[in-house]
Parts: sequence; C-alpha cells; structure tokens
Amino acid sequence: MILVVPHDPAWALQFAEEAQQIHRALGAVVLDLHHIGSTAIQGIHAKPVIDMLLAVGDLQVLDQQAGVLMALGYEAKGEFGIPGRRYFSKDSPSGARSHQLHAFQAGSHGFIRHLAFRDYMNAHPEVAQAYGRLKQQLASQYPLNRTAYMDGKDPFIRQHEALAMDWFLQQRAA
Repeated sequence: MILVVPHDPAWALQFAEEAQQIHRALGAVVLDLHHIGSTAIQGIHAKPVIDMLLAVGDLQVLDQQAGVLMALGYEAKGEFGIPGRRYFSKDSPSGARSHQLHAFQAGSHGFIRHLAFRDYMNAHPEVAQAYGRLKQQLASQYPLNRTAYMDGKDPFIRQHEALAMDWFLQQRAA
C-alpha cells in the first residue's frame, strides 16, 4: 500500500544516523552524501522513505564495495533503470522500505539533477506544497498501484525538474 504521511522532522535525524553508518562503512569512497527526495523537502507530505544521494569518484569502486552496503542491510540493484546510477534499497525490520541510496559519479547530471530538485522545492514552498498535495491525491487514488502513482507524478516532476535545473545553475553562477 502506498502511504503518504505529513512531514516528520525526525526524517532529518534518520538521514543523519544512516549517513553516519554509510560514511563509516565506505570511508573514502564517499565524496558527498545528501538527504534528497520528498522527506528532504520541508513541510510536504511524503512516503516515509529516506532517500539519499551518494557522490563517488568512480562507480566501479563502489560496485566493488557493494558487499559493505549489503552488510548494512542494503540490497544492490545496479542501475535499476537509470544509466549512470547505482541503486541500493533497505527495508525496516518489519519489511517496509525505509531507505534508498542513489549513487552517481560526483558532478554528473544525475547527481546535480537530484540536488537541484530538492533545493528548488525548498526554495519554492508553494511548488513544494502542490507536489505534496499531488502525492496525497495519487496515493488516495492508487493505493495499491505503484506504477500509476509514479506515472501520475511524472509530468509534475519533469516540468519542475527542468525549472529546478535552470534555477540551480543560476544560483551557482551568482
């Protein structure tokens, strides 16, 4: 069942705790690690899954260290539909998805895209609230259909991702 809940300030702490474990486990492989996704957008409804963005210097080195993440409870899923990404998921003891780790080469388009969307949403609360309302509506409309839920978000994400990238690049240039 797709569960979308009000923003929980504890999400930031959950990210920090998990990030610390990942830093300890991977050491110098970690160039940067960010809290992303809807749980990192202030004040919006979200699925209670902590999304993390990992920057590495070389994805092949990360691939060689996948066992370290598996020892932390992660499942390695390869690119999982997005070229240039390594995706890892972790479930809670009850079996519900609790964390997702999206790894990209530092500075890559995929890495920047995720940061841009998060920062844009936090800088534009009216857009973020619209996104949160859309997520609530889709979860209510498609509580058992993950594909329909994701497809319903896609036009909004594509539109605002393009705006976010332009905004983000302007912010960096300023």
